[in-house]
Amino acid sequence: MTLEELREKIDVLDRQLVDLLSERARAAQMVGYLKAATALPVYEPAREKVVYANVRAANKGPLPDIELTHIYERIIDVMRALQRDELASERNAQAQTPGIATGAQAPETGKKQ
Repeated sequence: MTLEELREKIDVLDRQLVDLLSERARAAQMVGYLKAATALPVYEPAREKVVYANVRAANKGPLPDIELTHIYERIIDVMRALQRDELASERNAQAQTPGIATGAQAPETGKKQ
């Protein structure tokens, strides 16, 4: 292959990576919603160890396991921040909706919201 062909191949692969990372981010957001609903922590070191083990097991090279793990450490950091942002947004929404966090009764019915 020529240099130009290899660069075109890399451009295609980069677009595929962006699509996959976006899909992973959407899944991480959904995990964040579930964690918020069940009061689970964002940081789960045991789960991260499983992810790293899965990545190393799937690695067929040429990247060394340690380098691939470093890439995934950064991906997980970004996804964790995304989950924190989702949890903060959820808390802000609840704080701005009267009665949600406190279990106050709705004035029209007297029933809990």
